[in-house]
Amino acid sequence: MRFPFVPFLLLVFGGCHPRPAEPAAVRPVKVVEASGAGFIRKDFAGMATPDDAVTLAFKLSGQVADIPVAQGERVARGALLAELNPRDVELQVSATRSAFEEARSQQQRMERLLAHEAVSRQEAEAAQTRFVQARSIYENALDLLKDTRLRAPFPGVIEATYVDSYQQVQAGQAILRLVGPHTTTVKFTMPERGLSSLADTSTRFEVEFDNYRGVRFAAQLKDYARTSSDASGFPVSLRLSDVDTVRYDISPGMSCTVTMFSADPVPDAVSLPLSAIYAPTGGGTYVWIVGPDNRVALHEVTLGELFGSDRVVVDSGVSPGDRVVTAGVYRLQPDEEVRILQ
Repeated sequence: MRFPFVPFLLLVFGGCHPRPAEPAAVRPVKVVEASGAGFIRKDFAGMATPDDAVTLAFKLSGQVADIPVAQGERVARGALLAELNPRDVELQVSATRSAFEEARSQQQRMERLLAHEAVSRQEAEAAQTRFVQARSIYENALDLLKDTRLRAPFPGVIEATYVDSYQQVQAGQAILRLVGPHTTTVKFTMPERGLSSLADTSTRFEVEFDNYRGVRFAAQLKDYARTSSDASGFPVSLRLSDVDTVRYDISPGMSCTVTMFSADPVPDAVSLPLSAIYAPTGGGTYVWIVGPDNRVALHEVTLGELFGSDRVVVDSGVSPGDRVVTAGVYRLQPDEEVRILQ
């Protein structure tokens, strides 16, 4: 009667025997070899600004008679842009012309009388002085008459008009703004921490306009402001070099991307993709470095500047040639074995 229970006991004890543990899976990772940062690339939003630009105003007060141009209109050099009512100035010209002609007649008469010794030299010199004064006043009135007309000092485009016809204006009041139709000047705003790069002669620039995608123009530093009126940054001007103006029509107001290439101030710095940076909630910034035995170790790093679209400078904590994990950094554990994906 007991014999049938033996197979059952063997089955129970046999099923409780522990199975051998399976080896842990080796995690595949992507790595990049750390290299020297070299030149750091930074992009800024820029805009083409006019090489030639002027805001025109009258030298005298009066009523605007006519503004024969409109905003956006192209004009040639010497074209009439605005005109004051010349009536008052014309009256002044007429009066000074009469005085000038009278003084000239008196001066000529005195010269004839002096030749016959009919008048003294002192009287003749006084007549000469009055003539010179009257001529100066008359010529000044003629200049005022010319000043009732604003003409284009160079060929350009009317960027803006600030007054209307028949409006009373004061001397020096802005009437309109004229800009050159083509330009080689680009402006952008530089953060304060980047000003040191502008003083470095190795820094270079490239400009790509939205209208000419894929075409990069070399540019040189023209000037920059060392003070900022607000917290937006410091204005920087560049001059495009060797631009084919026949093929590429660059006009003021065109938007562009300015790329600056500058040397990193830290000599031993390296660059890494942003995806390689491990920043746990507890604080700090780290990277995972793969050792010769394909096991990862956590290294604390000091970050420098961002550059390009997805890279960062690492000032310390990584050496050139280190194999740094660039994907899955939040899943790794210290001393974990990994398999490098080629």
